Amino acid sequence: MVDLSIDLGGLRMTTPVTTASGTFGYGTEYADLLDYTKLGAVTVKGVRRDPWPGNGMPRHCEVPGGLVNAIGLQGPGVEAFIENYIPHYRMMAAKSVERAGAPAESVPPLIVNIWGGSVEEYAEVAARLSEAPLVGAIECNVSCPNVKEGGHTFGQDPAVLARLVKAVRAATRLPLIVKLAPNVPDLRPYTAACEDSGADALALINTIPAMVIDIKTRRPVLANVTGGLSGRCVHPVAVKCVYDAHRFSRLPILAMGGVYGWEDAVELMLAGASAVAVGTATFTSPGTAAVVADGIASYCEANGFASVRELTGALAA
Repeated sequence: MVDLSIDLGGLRMTTPVTTASGTFGYGTEYADLLDYTKLGAVTVKGVRRDPWPGNGMPRHCEVPGGLVNAIGLQGPGVEAFIENYIPHYRMMAAKSVERAGAPAESVPPLIVNIWGGSVEEYAEVAARLSEAPLVGAIECNVSCPNVKEGGHTFGQDPAVLARLVKAVRAATRLPLIVKLAPNVPDLRPYTAACEDSGADALALINTIPAMVIDIKTRRPVLANVTGGLSGRCVHPVAVKCVYDAHRFSRLPILAMGGVYGWEDAVELMLAGASAVAVGTATFTSPGTAAVVADGIASYCEANGFASVRELTGALAA
């Protein structure tokens, strides 16, 4: 038996597989379609302090090899998430693990993706989630505009990123994962800012800025004009970013980007990831994350790895 357990910056996961924020709802929508015992954690879509309507329609568009979306982080706000969504997740996930013959305590912990318009808002949401049941870690989405500093994106300025990470670190004892964008010239200042400011892990990659135009109408397809690209087409970018971050930083990495099969997951782990997240693939095949977890185990067994932890950064010389 291969040991699939990992420690992602203090978050103990029974398998190295989770879901990607924004692709798995709030952890309840897929409970009848997926064996939750295969998941080391469930990552839910972005939560901020107040309810948020998101962007106008249309908000997504399929492209060759992927998807461009501009959902706009629609969500109910942190209080409604804690009061309504977490209890529902507990109930639905418990049914899934029960069907698999596992005890109720096998319900995977939640990684809650958070965002906001100011450093203070991030910290406030993190502090509130620290008191909530089943929340195992916080994932900071730093690809948001800082409204207090002229709208500049948090994740595009290492100094601003450092202030944000320090504030969230001071607000919570939960493991803190920072989700970085790939569209920067050099990841080193950003990984250093996270590491020096108290982050426990990195998440790579977020979607890549993209745009689609309808040549018949000569108008942007998305109401928001631009969006984020995800899917198979971004996988090589994710592998490169994970490889770089693993060389630059001591922090463990949660990798995502084009994971459609266990081969993609193993590739990211060999590049330096400790864990992987399945995102866009879930839309077309809801059971992908479970298949990926089983495939990783089979690969480890076939190649003589007693523990999945041995895969991390195990590129052949």
